[in-house]
Amino acid sequence: MPEKTAVRHGGKTYFVSDLHLFARRSQADRHFERIAQAASQAEHFILGGDIFDFRWSQARTIHHAVDDAIRWLAELAARRGECRFHLLLGNHDFHQEFIDRLVSLENAIPNLSWYPYYFRLGSSVFLHGDVADRVMSEEMLTHARSRWLHRKQRGLLLSRLYDLVVVTHLHRPFPYFRYRKRLVAKRISAYLESIGQGPGAGVKNVYFGHTHQSLIGYEYCGIVFHNSGAPMRGVKFQILEVAT
Repeated sequence: MPEKTAVRHGGKTYFVSDLHLFARRSQADRHFERIAQAASQAEHFILGGDIFDFRWSQARTIHHAVDDAIRWLAELAARRGECRFHLLLGNHDFHQEFIDRLVSLENAIPNLSWYPYYFRLGSSVFLHGDVADRVMSEEMLTHARSRWLHRKQRGLLLSRLYDLVVVTHLHRPFPYFRYRKRLVAKRISAYLESIGQGPGAGVKNVYFGHTHQSLIGYEYCGIVFHNSGAPMRGVKFQILEVAT
């Protein structure tokens, strides 16, 4: 696994998160060409976790979904060989079989790196954002993620019920009340301080996902927070250009 930091050399950097590829609710396929186009102009492109959704995948098995995920990454990296891709894991793609395959994939693809929890580039930190669920230390996040390593794929019936909730917008008030901007920023800030990545270490911007709520330029305690949203019905989604 590579180092958690990298250096920018003046090129553009982009960030997206929460594509939830392979889940019925995801509309990420519509955005692949936009992502590839942005990568053609970029020095770095960060994929911020839950890019793949093995929990709610429509594939026959998780093994098939992992195969599809590896192909997706390989195609994107091959099409834009001049861009360095950085894959962060989220909770929905934190699966042991996928992690095992990523180790081999990283060795085979020179412009792809992956990180389980966070990545720093210049004065910006990137993380999935599940530390916004509650106050978490590094150890607590590691423990919480470990419960996803071998989770089984949800069945078709549960998947369709979940889709119904999304289509009818019954889920929309939940993130609004659970993930209030100030509370999210406070929890992420606490986690970053616990791992030595706060303002005192030169961090100015944080890019995250998980909440499925688009957020641009929200300042809290000396850090500016950004969230790309998610490509789902009724949710705003953006490919974010990272601040220099």
